[in-house]
Amino acid sequence: MRIFICGFGTVGQGFAEVIAQRREFLEERYGCPVLITGAMDSRTYVIDRDGLDPIALVDRKKVTGRVGEDEYSDSVDVLEQAAYDILVEVSPTDVKTGGAGLRNITHALESGKDVITVNKGPLALKFHDLITLAKRNRCKFRFEGSVGGAMPIINLCRENLRGERIESIRGIFNGTCNFILSKMDKGQPFDQALKEAQQMGYAETDPTNDIEGYDSACKVAILANSVFGRNVTFDDVRITGITGITDEAIALAASRNMVIRLIGEVSETKLEVGPRLVPRGHPLSISGTLNTAQIISDLAGPITVSGRGAGRIETASAILSDLISIMDERTE
Repeated sequence: MRIFICGFGTVGQGFAEVIAQRREFLEERYGCPVLITGAMDSRTYVIDRDGLDPIALVDRKKVTGRVGEDEYSDSVDVLEQAAYDILVEVSPTDVKTGGAGLRNITHALESGKDVITVNKGPLALKFHDLITLAKRNRCKFRFEGSVGGAMPIINLCRENLRGERIESIRGIFNGTCNFILSKMDKGQPFDQALKEAQQMGYAETDPTNDIEGYDSACKVAILANSVFGRNVTFDDVRITGITGITDEAIALAASRNMVIRLIGEVSETKLEVGPRLVPRGHPLSISGTLNTAQIISDLAGPITVSGRGAGRIETASAILSDLISIMDERTE
């Protein structure tokens, strides 16, 4: 099985490391090697039909800031040169247009290639177009890591809970906001908590997507489409971020033995992201950077899952899960 990695930042490098770590497992399971035959970052690319050394790719990126020697201007041109079976698309998210990720995924599916992505932009904007394209070309298209990183939720709902009627999902889908609100619980002002999140690498230099709720909204739209069969986009989500939460509001919540958390809510009729009062001790009152979700189903009742919503190896573990699922289906 030949893999091309689009995007060689934190997650792309983490996935390359995971492939190196699981090489023997995959070869024993499927009787053939899993090869990375190409990779690209924002400026450069490298292709080798016989397979690239994953660790050498990561080392080169760390030392030079480039995954390859050759530069490119159009990622689709690079994909047309490469020999691969599965595209792993982990380029930066663009919630306005879908960005290069949308073009890369579309091209791969049009070419009959299977796709795994954690890129929220294309899924939040063009979910049904991509699903239709994948079905038309008999491609596998999986995206477990796009919601909650290592926290299992999409495949859990679609496969393990297949016989259930899922009534709603409520969750914390952004670890950066949860970190900030957890710090505010302990008396830190918002600005100071945000600065600490940036210093620790939890928040970007421009934290808008996180603190305004846009990142969570993308994930809510993806869940609405993939779990509830709705046809919505990011623009359909009612969004309120955390920038308006005051120290007084935090103190008032604490006086009632509650906390404020940024909660995404999705059902057949609801599509919202916003601050909510949560009783202390409730599964959604969790502190720190973890993501957590409560799934309400008709037979099993409340099911709570949690996990790290970001991180190179954590998100790569979700990509590995999707890779194994695709290879299992292809070798049946």
